[in-house]
Formats: sequence, structure tokens, C-alpha cells
Amino acid sequence: MHVPADPPKRRLADRLRETRSTTFTGRDAHLRVFGEALNGAPDAPVLLFLQGPAGIGKSALLRRFADIAATYGRPAIEVDGKAVTGGPAAFESEAAEVFTAGLPVLLIDAFEHCQGLERWLRERFLPRLPDGTVIVLAGRRPLDLAWRTDPGWSPLVRVLPVGAFTPAESAELLSVRGVAPEHRQQLIAYANGHPLALSLAAEVTVREGAWQPSQDVTSTLLRQLVEEVPSPAHRQALHICAHARGTTEALLRAALPDEEIEPLFQWLRDQPYIEEGRDGLRPHDMIRDALDTDLRWRDPTRYQAMHRRMLAHLVQEVQAAAPASLLHRVDAVNYLHRNGRIKSRYYRFTGRGGVTETRLRHGDRSALLDMTRRAEGPESADLVAHWLRHQPDAFQVHRRCDTDEPVGFLAWLRFGAADGQLAATDPVTAAAWAHTEATAPLRDGERIGVARFIIDPVTYQRPSEILDLALQRLVGTYLTAARPAWSYTLWSDPSFWDELMVYSQHELVTKVPQGGLYGHDWRARPLSSWLEAVGAEDLFGSRPGPGGAPASGYTILSRSGFDAAVRDSLRLRRDPDRAAVNPLLGTRMVAEHPAPDPATALDRLLTEAVEEIGQESPHQRLHETLRVTYFEDVPSQEAAAARLHLPMTTYRRYLNRAVDRVADRLWLRETSPHGDH
Repeated sequence: MHVPADPPKRRLADRLRETRSTTFTGRDAHLRVFGEALNGAPDAPVLLFLQGPAGIGKSALLRRFADIAATYGRPAIEVDGKAVTGGPAAFESEAAEVFTAGLPVLLIDAFEHCQGLERWLRERFLPRLPDGTVIVLAGRRPLDLAWRTDPGWSPLVRVLPVGAFTPAESAELLSVRGVAPEHRQQLIAYANGHPLALSLAAEVTVREGAWQPSQDVTSTLLRQLVEEVPSPAHRQALHICAHARGTTEALLRAALPDEEIEPLFQWLRDQPYIEEGRDGLRPHDMIRDALDTDLRWRDPTRYQAMHRRMLAHLVQEVQAAAPASLLHRVDAVNYLHRNGRIKSRYYRFTGRGGVTETRLRHGDRSALLDMTRRAEGPESADLVAHWLRHQPDAFQVHRRCDTDEPVGFLAWLRFGAADGQLAATDPVTAAAWAHTEATAPLRDGERIGVARFIIDPVTYQRPSEILDLALQRLVGTYLTAARPAWSYTLWSDPSFWDELMVYSQHELVTKVPQGGLYGHDWRARPLSSWLEAVGAEDLFGSRPGPGGAPASGYTILSRSGFDAAVRDSLRLRRDPDRAAVNPLLGTRMVAEHPAPDPATALDRLLTEAVEEIGQESPHQRLHETLRVTYFEDVPSQEAAAARLHLPMTTYRRYLNRAVDRVADRLWLRETSPHGDH
């Protein structure tokens, strides 16, 4: 009696193939080209090269190719490039089956690990394969140019870049992985199309019921995405590249002053996950975020030091920038703070491809007035017309790139010490002027600036491309202004903007019917201290330590008050109790002096000024008068005059002139932008 044979047992491989078939998403174009190669179409390629960075899905695509080949009855011979540890003989051993299988498909993964065999493969190994063989290489680095220049291989090779998923493909992958619809957009934004990141995030979300990036996920991504680095300096260069919008040799040199930069830059340039752009080198977004998060968590002290060196260099680039490139340079400074909780609420950090900024042009007036009426009403439009007449250079106009149409604008009004009447013509600028007069009036050469109008009638004073431009212009103004006193900004909704204003050390100085007026006194808290403090709490969790401006700011004195304080400080040099209340002790020049305490710093500043006067040949008698009166042990001015052999009237005339010279020198030191004298 005939006993039917048992049906073939189902293998685990069959189940894996079916699961991969139902869960695989995207890569339709790659699958189509592979199908053409399997079918042997006349124009079909023989060799496919899948090129892309780590974690982008090359290995998953190769596994899908192997499953598809099986449905065609074609055996897939898989070679892992990482396992090929020797030369040609080792490769021959790994791929031996390709010579005995019928119509094989040769799949070589991690090709970058055996790319040293590329010429041998092209000229010796692959030509020996049976006709009809389909070859697929997958690697991070480009193929050698010889494949394209060889007249035999050139028509048979097809390079297929493997890039990030589109948002639709990302959503499909998350759906297949069981992520609930309400969580998908958050994961898509996090992963930016990176399949490995999507898969890890999906796993966490399904398991936890919510998504929150963790250090475990970050560490897993870095292990998968970044190859071993040659040295700690290479590792630090990689973190610099991740932190910056674009990395140049100049930026690396500023951030790594003790390293040889050219080899580090070239190494970065050679990495498969690094791209070249207008601003220098930049990593893939997913790798960028993983690297930056990792160092910030793993070594906060090093992260802070790196950030501050990079910030100092990029600020110098802003200060040296031509007007046409100023906003672009400011954007690079802002980018360093993209991961801070506060700034990310107000800046979009997505570029500004749709809008641009120009100066006011002839014919813009009606558009600006119309936008103001729509955003703030006719009274504001009348004031815009007023300032267009009186300060047309204050207006920066935001335009659509495709049509050149004005879609928003910023008005940054400036006032010097003689402009009180002009400031009084607008209730907002009048409030700014009154606040300046009541707290610390303008000194000679100083100015206040008022961001009076920030107009975007569509998304009025809410995050947008246009608002990014306005905020970048304000930061650029802070970084480049000469002799600034107060800067003021008007926001119609202080409750929304208060957090950013506190972050940027602008306090709410007064409320007006038009909104909240915020201000910062650059004399009390100058640029150096502002740069040290802004963003520190947001990025690092704390304000910087001692060494900058005091928490209450520097003491701001009028010129007459300053001169009187200089006279008192000289007169009371030998009376420490009374000298301890001199207002000069709170000034910037004292705080920035390297002396160990304010009293010592002030005394050294006085001494230095007197000695500098002694080096001026026309003023030797003035120097002698100062030295004898204030630096030698004489009981009175009469005794000083006698020691100098001068009549009292001549002595007093010399002394007054000499003290004025000291005050002049110290005033210059106090009020110059960087303490120069």
C-alpha cells in the first residue's frame, strides 16, 4: 500500500521571510530595480550598489532582496564584509557557494570593510561568476571611480542611494510596528526619516505607551551609526561637528586649539554620515542629535567648555561679517542653542528658504502701512508713517523669495542724547526714553535702540520664518552695536514672550497700552557677561559662576558723577573706610580688572592712570603734582605745594588739570566697547 510522503516541514526561515514581507516598508524604487535585474531585462543592471550612512536600512533592504530572490527560485549567497578579515582568499571562502549555485544572487553587506579588495573584485573575482548572476553591494562609502570609467562595467552598474524615509514612509513603518496614530507625528519629527531611529522609537512607544527619548536609545543609535574613532581628538571633532550648524577648519581650530586640525577635518569629511554644505561639514540629522545628546549627558563639563569656545568664535564671525551675511552668521550662533528648552519654543531652526530680509525700498511704504493696519490697527499705521519719514533706515523688510512681495518688517529705532523730543512723539519710544532718563541717562556717544514694530500680519508675533528673521536681526544688533546703552523691545503679548525675554536678560521695564516694553542696559551688563549668561541655564541647568557682571549689574554713572567719584577716590586713597563706598567700585572697569578684589582693582587703576600721564612728556608737572599729593605721605595740599615749590594758585590749577586727565583716561576705559584705553 502506498503511503503518501509527509509534506515538507515548515522552517523558521519561511516564517521570518513572511514576517519581513508584511512588515517591510518603503524603498519601492529599489525593489523595482532589483526585480528588473532578476528578470534579466535588456537594460537591467548586473551590479547594484546601495550607498548610505549607517542605520539607514541597507541591511534590511538586502534581507528583503534575499527573500525576493527566493520567490524566484534563485539562491542568495550573503557575505558580511565585517567577516572578511583576510585578503582575496578569505573572500573566496565566504562566497564559495556562488560558483556552484544556479543563477545565484550575491549580496555583500558592509562593503566598506572589504573595500580594499574592490579592484580585485572588479577585475578578477566578479568576472568569473556565471552569466546571469545578480550582484548587490551595500556600503557607506562611494564606489571607486573605475566602475564608471571601465567600458565593460559602466553600463552594468547602478548606484542606488539609500536615504531617509519620507514622512509618508515613516508613518507607514510606525503603523506596521503598532504605534498609535496620536504618537506618530512626534516620532517622525524625532527620527527625521531615519529607519533605525524610527524602529527604536517605535519599540519604546509600544512598550511604554508614550515616547520620551532616553539615553539607552541614544547609546544604541551611536553604537550602530558611528564607527570607531581613531583618538579622543577625533571624537571631540565629531561632537563639535554635531553641535554646530556647519563645521569649518576655522571653527575646529577655535574649539580644539591644541590639536592639528587639517587631518581631523579630512577625517570628518571622509565619514559616510557627514555631508558637505555651504557652511562646512554637517552630520546626518539623526546622528547629529544623538552625538550632541550623548556628550551633554556623558560629560557636561566638557560639553560646556566646547560650547563656549565655539560660541566665542562664531560671535567673532558675526562681528566681522559683511552686512549681506550678518543674519546667516547670527543663525549659526542661534543654532548652538537649538536644544535648549526655552529658545526652541520661539525659534523654528528650520532655515528661511521662503523669506528674506532687505532694506527699505522705494515703493514699500504702502505695503508696510497696510500690513500694520491689518496687524495692529490704524493708529499704529499712522506711527509707522511717522517713523518712515523720520528714520527710514530703521526698517528691515521681510519679503517672499519667489515674488519679492513684502510680508513683514522690523523697525529698530535709535536715539542719542539729543533726541529726547523725537522720542516723545511716540508713546512707546517716549516710555523707553523716560525709563532711560529715570535709571541711567545717556552719556556722550551712547544710544538707545527700540524694536518698536515687529509686524507679520499672518502669524502676528508668533513663531514663524518672518519672526526668525526679526529675532536674528535683533541679536545681530546686540552683537555689533557700538556704544549701546539700552535696548528695548515691545511685545503685544508679554505673557507669551516673557520667558524668552528673561532668558535674554531683558526685563519688563514698563507696560504701555500697546503691550509690554522689555529692556536691557548694556552698560550695566555688557556683551561679554550677556554672552556668558544667555542660554547657560537653558542648556546647562545653571547660570555661570563668578567672574562676569554682578547679579545686579554694573554701576552706571553720568560723566559728572564719574568725575566726582574719581576725585573722591584719589582724595580718600588713605582712608579705606570712606573709600569703600565709592561708586567706582561697582563699575565695569573695576570688575574686569584682574586684581583680587574691587578696592585693590580701583587703586591699581588710579595708579596706572597716573603713571600713564607721567609717560606723556608735556604733562610731567601734572604727574608730579598727582604723585606728591596722593601717593606720598604729605599732611595737606599746602604741604604738597611746598614740596613741589609751587604757589598755591599754580598748584591748584595743576592739580585740577591732572585729576581731569586721570578722569579722562578712566572714562575712556569704562565706556569703550571692550574696555580699551
